[in-house]
Amino acid sequence: MNRLAGVTSPYLLQHADNPVDWWPWSPEAFEEARRRDVPVLLSVGYSACHWCHVMAHESFEDDVTAAYLNEHFVSVKVDREERPDVDAVYMEAVQAATGQGGWPMTVFLTPDAEPFYFGTYFPPAPRSGMPSFRQVLEGVRAAWTGRRDEVAEVAGKIVRDLSQREIDFGTGNGGGGAPGEPEIGQALLGLTREYDPQRGGFGGAPKFPPSMVLEFLLRHHARTGAEGALQMAQDTCERMARGGIYDQLGGGFARYSVDRDWIVPHFEKMLYDNALLCRVYAHLWRATGSEPARRVALETADFLVRELRTNEGGFASALDADSDDGTGRHVEGAYYAWTPGQLAEVLGEDDARIAAHYFGVTEDGTFEHGASVLQLPQQDSVFDAEKVESIRRRLLAARGERPAPGRDDKVVAAWNGLAVAALAETGAYFDRPDLVEAAVGAADLLVRLHLDEQARLARTSRDGHVGTHAGVLEDYADVAEGFLALASVTGEGVWLEFAGFLLDHVLARFTDPETGALYDTASDAEQLIRRPQDPTDNATPSGWTAAAGALLGYAAQTGSAPHRTAAERALGVVKKLGPRVPRFVGWGLAVAEALLDGPREVAVVASAPADKASTALHRTALLGTAPGAVVAYGVAGSEEFPLLADRPLVDGRPAAYVCRHFTCDAPVTDPKRLRDTLSG
Repeated sequence: MNRLAGVTSPYLLQHADNPVDWWPWSPEAFEEARRRDVPVLLSVGYSACHWCHVMAHESFEDDVTAAYLNEHFVSVKVDREERPDVDAVYMEAVQAATGQGGWPMTVFLTPDAEPFYFGTYFPPAPRSGMPSFRQVLEGVRAAWTGRRDEVAEVAGKIVRDLSQREIDFGTGNGGGGAPGEPEIGQALLGLTREYDPQRGGFGGAPKFPPSMVLEFLLRHHARTGAEGALQMAQDTCERMARGGIYDQLGGGFARYSVDRDWIVPHFEKMLYDNALLCRVYAHLWRATGSEPARRVALETADFLVRELRTNEGGFASALDADSDDGTGRHVEGAYYAWTPGQLAEVLGEDDARIAAHYFGVTEDGTFEHGASVLQLPQQDSVFDAEKVESIRRRLLAARGERPAPGRDDKVVAAWNGLAVAALAETGAYFDRPDLVEAAVGAADLLVRLHLDEQARLARTSRDGHVGTHAGVLEDYADVAEGFLALASVTGEGVWLEFAGFLLDHVLARFTDPETGALYDTASDAEQLIRRPQDPTDNATPSGWTAAAGALLGYAAQTGSAPHRTAAERALGVVKKLGPRVPRFVGWGLAVAEALLDGPREVAVVASAPADKASTALHRTALLGTAPGAVVAYGVAGSEEFPLLADRPLVDGRPAAYVCRHFTCDAPVTDPKRLRDTLSG
């Protein structure tokens, strides 16, 4: 029976025709396991996951393996991007039991959803010390049928341990107040120790783009003038942009680099990485005027719009790492890698030699099977710019003829919120109204489709159909962040209003009123074996730190004391974690920088909509580097933003009012004076 047909998850739909009798995560699946007295196989992955595809092909598409699963298990397939709560709870159990985690995640559960055996990828035959998937299945079945008391004891202990972790984590956090200069200094010192001065970034391979840490470093430099922080951010951004992790032809970043030098990526391209990095490079340009940063910000924004925007105006989740290599085989990186012969086919021998030198394509290859990932190992100044641009255009056109990677078309609320913020700001900085329009289109989709009448968010949609899964904390926080950025850029107060609706839910349904601690799921959400709660950043800002940032920004725009208090209480955990694990709480540290700076509140009062002088002041306000500054823009007397109240024109001219820490400067009418005010 095909129970996955008609779901909104492309990942689940990829498995709909498997011989495995899959169930979606549901009470009915566990009731079936209870009725049949069999364990549950929980398999968690996502559409762009390379090893998920491998295990699916090797095991879930195999008739013999499927028959064994169907006879002895109830098999449940979960898209981690649709159900981050399910993923988080069981990933914590996997990591606690094995010391590592990843996807595909393979967990065996009792019919009460209690885990008792764990793993990730299992091969079809024993390999490198790993048992085969069939051996695992047979071992689990034997334990279930012959040692049931032992299974129950293990499952009960795991659930108790997870509950104890929640209790230990939940006591006292938030009680110490927000981070101050000592904690920020310790966090910066910790990052300096882990920094790779030769290659940029932090730690060894595999190397992930440290988007949120880069935001912290840029904000810290803006607030304190610390050159070391700026240097780490600049050098990391430069090396990533020159590496193979960045798509040198089409723009956009891959998920991570398998090596320390950013050369060979894991080729999947995720919406969240590109939204976060687009914003980082735009902010780097804002701070330094760097032309390469400007180029990468715009190319990444154009990639988002060109390749990830859906027909409904939202943004798709990801592009796969794998694609057809022209022979019918799905191969990782086939769409992106080049051999010298392929360059010559497209460019001719002379231009192919130039391209190989410029992009680092070698005879031996930097990737697999003699192919190379395009990078920029040389300085651009030694090449003719027009020739390089001609080569790039021709290679991009030729690549467009290759079989393209698959696209995960589901729209995830949180990641679209990140994209809204990035595109709105990038469009405003570089006078690209088309990018701002794209941000508005995505925000409009979120309001029309994902928000119900009580302003509750749905996590996903696809093809204009909203999914059934409730939004989690990161959805509410990141969408609010996107709406706040859009409000500042467009001067349309309705986006501030929508942000307020979402943040009211954060206060009412995600926050512990006693401690100020935040949970990843709402108080009225489906009850799992534990309520997930994680303040550490991973590939995206944690819901906890994202909520702290949005609450702080909203409080600055509106003067709301409850929202500011909630933000300060939430930052208590950053005071605790920042000095210890700064790489994993970068967004929390960035929010702490905004709190230490005020954040500044800028009200730009226009004499008329879109007149030249008012627009110049507005753009200057948006380009200010003060950490977390909020901008309200509208004509004199407008009620769109609370910050505009009682702010008149100055001698009939548009004016900007800047306040922080309950103190306001005299209004200014000159953009240069405003720039100085917002950079010091």
